[in-house]
Amino acid sequence: MIVIDSSFWLELFEGSRYGKIINDNKDFLNYNFLVPSITVIEVYKKLLIEKDSNTALLYTTQMKVGKVIDLDFELAIIAAQNGKKYKLPLADSIIYTTSLENNATLYTLDKHFKDLPNVEYYQK
Repeated sequence: MIVIDSSFWLELFEGSRYGKIINDNKDFLNYNFLVPSITVIEVYKKLLIEKDSNTALLYTTQMKVGKVIDLDFELAIIAAQNGKKYKLPLADSIIYTTSLENNATLYTLDKHFKDLPNVEYYQK
């Protein structure tokens, strides 16, 4: 099982070499991935700013192929604890906690995650 960080989603949509890493991943190909709801917000907002609303909606709708994980009370509490423990910003703590709580590997280009367990970090 994998979680794809917002940074990787954006690269995937741009067709970059980093996107190929995800496209070649068997979990991704088998729709065996989780989508923290906060990544939908981050990706949609970024595309809305850089592209247009139609493109933003088209791309983010593709994220629904995976299992979207909503932020509930329990996940929020654990994310706050992990945010403190690992010194992560709010959205990153939610994304990382989603991966930890689901025994998934997080794929990211975000250096906040660089040395954390269960993370596949790629330097951009």
